[in-house]
Amino acid sequence: MIEWQAHFTSDPAICGGQLCAMGTRVPVTVILDSLAEGASREEIRRSYPTLAPIHIDAALAYAAELAREESLLPLHPA
Repeated sequence: MIEWQAHFTSDPAICGGQLCAMGTRVPVTVILDSLAEGASREEIRRSYPTLAPIHIDAALAYAAELAREESLLPLHPA
């Protein structure tokens, strides 16, 4: 598993402190939203040329870790 922490940073002076890909102003939420909307890795990198491929991998690792947190969004049977 990729250690996503090594590829993201949070700085109050950049994007209001949102978690961003290191060395960029691209929030991790933008990467994940783009993937969720069906954008390919190549499309994301064309839209945000400061991103490296590792940033996309790290965003997925971050999302996977959040998904493992049961308290984040408990699912209730319908």
